[in-house]
Amino acid sequence: MTADATAALVEDGQRTAAGPRVRRGSAYPRYLAGKVAGAAVSLLAVLVTSFFLFRLIPGDPVKTMTGGRQVSAEQLAAYREEFGLDLPLWRQFTDYCGKALTGDFGTSYQFRAPVVDKITEALPNTLLLTGTAFVLYTALGIFLGTRSAWRRGKLGDRVNTGLALTLYSIPSFWLGLLLIIVLSVGIGPLPGMFPTGGMESGGEEGFAYVLDVAHHLVLPVVTLVAVEYGQTLLVTRSALLDEMGSDYLTTARAKGLRDDLVRRRHAVPNALLPTVTLIFINLGRTVAGVILVETVFSWPGLGGLFYQALSVPDLPLVQGLFFVFAAAVILMNTLADLVYPLLDPRVAR
Repeated sequence: MTADATAALVEDGQRTAAGPRVRRGSAYPRYLAGKVAGAAVSLLAVLVTSFFLFRLIPGDPVKTMTGGRQVSAEQLAAYREEFGLDLPLWRQFTDYCGKALTGDFGTSYQFRAPVVDKITEALPNTLLLTGTAFVLYTALGIFLGTRSAWRRGKLGDRVNTGLALTLYSIPSFWLGLLLIIVLSVGIGPLPGMFPTGGMESGGEEGFAYVLDVAHHLVLPVVTLVAVEYGQTLLVTRSALLDEMGSDYLTTARAKGLRDDLVRRRHAVPNALLPTVTLIFINLGRTVAGVILVETVFSWPGLGGLFYQALSVPDLPLVQGLFFVFAAAVILMNTLADLVYPLLDPRVAR
């Protein structure tokens, strides 16, 4: 068999693994419309759920705002009127939906500021933390997942898989507290090397400020990477193992290609399809942040803000944050659904 014929067989095998081509002119628009409509319905459901769900939280937000001070019934009534809590529930719901659809989530009870402003203020901090962790644990998971699959059953594979499963099963807040005890407070002869929490020490400017923020960023990022990379590793490993028995890989090896080249050029691109979906899902979660990790490390992001709002309860702030969290995940899931047919045309059939 000539080299050209062998190359043609490899390309044909790749097309077979990726699925037959479909005419996107008819199938893809219907697929696109269905996914966008589903996302819109999901957002509407989140809007309704966020209103009623958090009203089940025990406690009176107006009394909580007074801080336990002696307040007259007239003052309490004035507070309730100011925040619209004296209106019937159905009226509160219609007002909330009407304003939320225009991007107005009301005014925070405890901060006396628009909810949108508080979310905008905390969002960059969350994106810095979870975005940094996302890049690191995605790259680490894909790298170790491909190596583990290609060396299935060997010592490295067993160690990587076992460690990933162990760390993935550890609660993030528990691991964060453990890192604070060992690396921040210090234990035995080991001194504390990192801050116990917060985002900055204060008083720093310029490059010193960047280094200070990076110093505070280490432990929460390590916590997130340790807990999250295992999922990407396991999904990548499983998908690559499914591809390794394909005929086109056998043909590529018969052509004389090195195993490393076969893996990078032929196997990994097709095996990454499930990983792409996982990446989009995790990308949506970067906006939501990780509430427990931000709370443990006192990181001033959306997760910590959500925890503060729940303790009141600050209903407008909780509802606004819940909607933003859910909308980010729904948006990224929808984008993953829209990109997937471009990678595997069989999806849009």
